[in-house]
Amino acid sequence: MADQTLLQKLFISKGFSDYCWIDPREIVTAQWVRMKYMFGCDFYGSASCPTDIPSLDDCRVFFDEYRLGTLFHLSQSFNDPEELRIWSRDAKRALLELERSVCLSGYHKTFLLFMDSCNLCRECAGSRAACRNKKLARPCPEGMGVDLFATVSKYGYTLDCPENNERSLDRYAILLIE
Repeated sequence: MADQTLLQKLFISKGFSDYCWIDPREIVTAQWVRMKYMFGCDFYGSASCPTDIPSLDDCRVFFDEYRLGTLFHLSQSFNDPEELRIWSRDAKRALLELERSVCLSGYHKTFLLFMDSCNLCRECAGSRAACRNKKLARPCPEGMGVDLFATVSKYGYTLDCPENNERSLDRYAILLIE
């Protein structure tokens, strides 16, 4: 059983205070999410996105192997798309540091799902094989078929479609622990 007190201290020390514990077996997955991702996301086909990640069925099996996870809520307001890109990249780097700290604390199965498409590089190499950050790149929940609307509502959070991506945003990252 995970030492949630230790994990909470790690989360807070890394600047993540808005979160809740989840049972990854309760993550809602759906094919419609993948379809929206295929035909609505500018990053579809990038290195950590479908088609370079497992099938929806494999994602479901993957989530079912875990018993504890964390849903992190990240919220910020922006007037400039470049501010959003920088904030998103910096948040991902901090989440990766947290993932590493949790792993080094004895939770070797720890795996992070970014809160949006990977943007660690200024320009994506375009495929997993050509990725310049293979050790750091992670998929986002939607790429793994996660219905974030249904999943976050199970835990008391909300998710709205913003009218303009350069305004106030609510993003959710998932850390699978054990």
